[in-house]
Amino acid sequence: MSGARVLWITGLSGAGKSTLAREVVERLRARDESVVMLDGDELRDVFGAAAANAQNHGREGRLALAMQYAHLCRVIAEQNMTVVIATISLFHEVHVWNRAHLPGYFEVYLRVPLEELRRRDPKGIYKRFDAGELQHVAGLDLPIDEPEAADWNVVFDPQQSVTTLASELIKALESKEYA
Repeated sequence: MSGARVLWITGLSGAGKSTLAREVVERLRARDESVVMLDGDELRDVFGAAAANAQNHGREGRLALAMQYAHLCRVIAEQNMTVVIATISLFHEVHVWNRAHLPGYFEVYLRVPLEELRRRDPKGIYKRFDAGELQHVAGLDLPIDEPEAADWNVVFDPQQSVTTLASELIKALESKEYA
């Protein structure tokens, strides 16, 4: 399994995107694949969109940022690299563009119930939203577009470990590669 491709892992805040991405990247690198991992939290800083304001966190700002992520993925993948990106970026426009322009595009959607996301809340986003301290939270007051044609949908199962998910995801990638 190698060559130009983009593994786009999406879901709401706290869904486990980065955790799954790190596990998959570690396994692909163990196979001597050339892999670049991109994380939405880090990319916001890189692209100067980390400031909490309506312009950056509203729909238009988030959509523009997601498109920047997509273009960056294309540039990296075109150098015969595997790109694994963990990002919310839940916009139909982005998903459609990605399918049309990203080599070896494989979309993963992590569906986690809001109750579980609120329980996890690693960044305190849901708690701050509930306290009225935060606005423009994807999936709460900011509508999202769930992927219509994700290559792999993961429905939350509290018994499923990240190691199991990573193994299943790699198998799914392999089966698509040889289909």
